[in-house]
Amino acid sequence: MSFVLRKRLYLYLLLLLVVVTAMIALRHTINRAARPPASPRDYPEIMASGELRVVTDYNSIGYYVSGDSAIGFQLEMMQALEKEWGVKVQLTLENNLDDNLEGLHYQRYDLVARNIPVNAQLKDIFSFTLPLMLNKQVLVQRKALYNDSIDPIRQQLDLAKKTIYVAKDSPAMLRLSNLSHEIGDTIFVEEHPTYEAEQLVMMVAAGDIDFTVCDEKLALRLAKSLEEIDVVTDIGFTQFEAWAVRRDSPLLLDSLNSWLGRFKGTKAFRAIYDRYY
Repeated sequence: MSFVLRKRLYLYLLLLLVVVTAMIALRHTINRAARPPASPRDYPEIMASGELRVVTDYNSIGYYVSGDSAIGFQLEMMQALEKEWGVKVQLTLENNLDDNLEGLHYQRYDLVARNIPVNAQLKDIFSFTLPLMLNKQVLVQRKALYNDSIDPIRQQLDLAKKTIYVAKDSPAMLRLSNLSHEIGDTIFVEEHPTYEAEQLVMMVAAGDIDFTVCDEKLALRLAKSLEEIDVVTDIGFTQFEAWAVRRDSPLLLDSLNSWLGRFKGTKAFRAIYDRYY
């Protein structure tokens, strides 16, 4: 074998070794990223740290700023929990539910405190607290008076070939996909990359889009100030809504359920609920 061929062979072997090493390192990184952190962070660890890491959404229900004050149903619930447990609630605002749940999985958060519709798919991955409330998805559209005398849709079959806008990664996506199969026709669903349910409802009222879907309690709240919208037509069945924790945090789940079971029977909870719903 000539010197040139031998040199070239050695070079190929070296490059192959580098590629194999890189692939092994990449596989190790991927496998490590796919697993949640090894050290547990359950109720004892949270209490020892003195800090409960919570994520919620920014809207008129979860958390929002009015004037110079921060208010919201989830914020007030966290303030009540903070007072009861004697820990500091570190509250993060993040609207995308998928990002919330990913952050929960990787221990960036201990609790996702927003009204999550509980379904079998999510229950296979996360644990849910006692229900905060019952809710359902409704179609938001304009009343005939504000829509060129076109009557609102009342039959789900009439959604065939219609375009419905929803927030990116909205829980409504799964329901609309199932509904499309149920009616045997296509429902075009557009995920808005920026706006959340509340902003999309306002776009319907303004005539910028024709349809969106959001939970009934939010829709009814917004309908009080947006006379253009109709929120009568159901899209989904009534579901429990609850908070989510990791499945490896059973003590945190038990502690939250114990507190919720007591707190939901108090006048303080009723006052918070009535303020926002």
